Amino acid sequence: MAGTAAGVPKRPVQASAECSKRRNVGSNSGSTASIAASASDAVAGPSPYTAGLVTQRPALGCLFEIVETLVLTLIIFFVIQNFIAQPYQVKQQSMERTLEPDQYVLVDKLTPRFDAYARGEIIVFTPPEDWSQGDGTPFIKRIIGIGGDTIEIRDGQVYVNGVALEETYLYAGATGIPEPTLTTIDPPLWDVPIGELFVMGDHRSHSADSRAFGPIPVDSVVGRAWLRYWPFETIGILDSPTYPGLQLAVP
Repeated sequence: MAGTAAGVPKRPVQASAECSKRRNVGSNSGSTASIAASASDAVAGPSPYTAGLVTQRPALGCLFEIVETLVLTLIIFFVIQNFIAQPYQVKQQSMERTLEPDQYVLVDKLTPRFDAYARGEIIVFTPPEDWSQGDGTPFIKRIIGIGGDTIEIRDGQVYVNGVALEETYLYAGATGIPEPTLTTIDPPLWDVPIGELFVMGDHRSHSADSRAFGPIPVDSVVGRAWLRYWPFETIGILDSPTYPGLQLAVP
């Protein structure tokens, strides 16, 4: 504080010396110099606001910007929904309790382009024409078998390549006991062609699936359902089982 205070008086002293020099110059130059100084100060001062110097962006330019933004937004929306991810509402009971009616899932359309579908994954697909509901509503099921697999239903259980599946996701009623898997097909045996998938719902008694219409083409699959996001309290990743014992039985 002492050092700062000691330095304060020096500035007025310097200013006083400069003013003295100016007065000497002024006395030599006469009144003409004083008039010139006054004119110079007037020129150097702030100029008044002139409305004519302010320009406005044409209305057509603003309209163009709005249209450009809307078009860009639509393009981004189109790319995301058709090539990356798309939301779907569950309208069927075939995936209870994993997915309940009126829940929303996010379907991944991107990774299947370079990562093949696997057993246990939940997919959304276009059903065979004879099983279509007429309004274009897709089906949502779980992959049980892939191309080259042999699927068999025996004693209420599913076998893939001779290995019994451990299906912890199956619907269980009030008894808490998972429902058995049944079929009217005789013999209950399917060979899945390459490029096709065998699918079933988790609520087997309420599911129209490959037990009825056979394996589906991979080309009919929209994508993987990987996230349940609504209602908010049900949000979560849709995990895929690993099916122990099948890893060595991959065709």
